[in-house]
Amino acid sequence: MTPASTSDSGAERVGVPLDPELQDLHHLGFKLVLLLIWAAVSFGVSYFAEDLQFQVGPWPFSYWVAAQGGVLVFILLAWVYYWVMRRFDRQAEEAAAMRKDPRPHG
Repeated sequence: MTPASTSDSGAERVGVPLDPELQDLHHLGFKLVLLLIWAAVSFGVSYFAEDLQFQVGPWPFSYWVAAQGGVLVFILLAWVYYWVMRRFDRQAEEAAAMRKDPRPHG
């Protein structure tokens, strides 16, 4: 028995970086990784920061880690999310443009 032919053959999909149906799943995995990093920094580092017993200015180092480190990591995660999602969008736009007009420009 021969496999049924579909309009979405592998030859048409050459150069497409990610299956469009799996793109949302890929984004969800990325968001899960960022959420796990956020949780580890927010809860894990703050919990163990109490063991850091040296002074930075008038406050102990554990204060700076718990109060400021979490905020800085959150800002960094927001920036990484923006950068990666912008890259995903550009790849999706390029793939859509290639499907629309497969001829090379030039």
